[in-house]
Amino acid sequence: MKALMHRHRDLCERAVDPLEIAAGLEAHGVTDRTAARFRHRDVFSLAEEMYARVPRDADPPARPAPGTPPASPAPRRTWALLTLLPGVLGAATITGLRLTHGRTRLLLVTVGALAVVLALRAALRRGPLGPREGIRAGAHRSGTWTCWLLVHAALGDGLLRAAVAGGPDDLPAGTGGGAWPVALAPVLALLLSCAPAAWCAHLLSVRARRRLDTSHGLEEFAASVRPLLLGTFALYLCALAALTALCAAALGEPAGYATTLTLGTLLLAARLLHAHGFPHAPAAALAGAAAAEALAVATVFAGRLPGCGFLAVPVDTLVSARGPSAVAALVCGTAALALLVPAARTLTRASAHARTAPPC
Repeated sequence: MKALMHRHRDLCERAVDPLEIAAGLEAHGVTDRTAARFRHRDVFSLAEEMYARVPRDADPPARPAPGTPPASPAPRRTWALLTLLPGVLGAATITGLRLTHGRTRLLLVTVGALAVVLALRAALRRGPLGPREGIRAGAHRSGTWTCWLLVHAALGDGLLRAAVAGGPDDLPAGTGGGAWPVALAPVLALLLSCAPAAWCAHLLSVRARRRLDTSHGLEEFAASVRPLLLGTFALYLCALAALTALCAAALGEPAGYATTLTLGTLLLAARLLHAHGFPHAPAAALAGAAAAEALAVATVFAGRLPGCGFLAVPVDTLVSARGPSAVAALVCGTAALALLVPAARTLTRASAHARTAPPC
């Protein structure tokens, strides 16, 4: 016990209650089995003894009461505005794409795409969608794979349809027709959904911290957070479905709910895990989804080589049966399900919601 106390002394001295120590121990890999070696039934019981053993010269600062507003709303206003930027810039770029031609269109699309990427980067660096303190924003390339998946949502289905038909015979014209049609409605809906995603993540964080204040054990906390996590995804998907319908109606394109909702689920799960200090699984899932989508297109082109027709059979069969959007929906849906498993396990831990910085 003395060695354990010495190893986690700073944690014990900073903690304002045993549950905060339990969250820290859990984050460092201490389990109920470890606690049993110290003759405790679980980690929380061990944390209670550690909390009682550490001397304190003064009372710890009191936590803010649940529902107490933050001292300054400036940080919240900042990230709230930042999450609106990708959708606003995306809508402006698409409007310009529809109204211009030739070199003017090319220049506008280039500048608009760059502006959207920078806006996405800013939105994913601050606020509820940004990484926790101590996690470098660009350390795991999640933003790069996010942009790739959004580009594929716009261009991938059209390219796959053209490739299966023997094309493409020309570059995309930026419209829903032609040899290489472009799907703008899903991308615009996803860009606009940055704002509801941030508010859903903020709601999850605030509610989970309230549960952390009132829970009496790690199991009780995990049980109370699971419905919050499920509600977060449900609320976001409802908002995304509504935005998809509005964008499809405004742009005169098919809604493509399957592709948009599966990709949205994947991106939200990745951002929640990344924001709460678990960046490795999201980076792997996003990279895997991007690679699978690229591989699907590559197999169609590879099937044109002599003796390699069998390579294109799986994708050709799926596209013939369900359309080109089925490939992206299958890939993103599989990646999202694979990511929801660690999300359900890690985002219900007390350590995922321990206070490392002031609330957003």
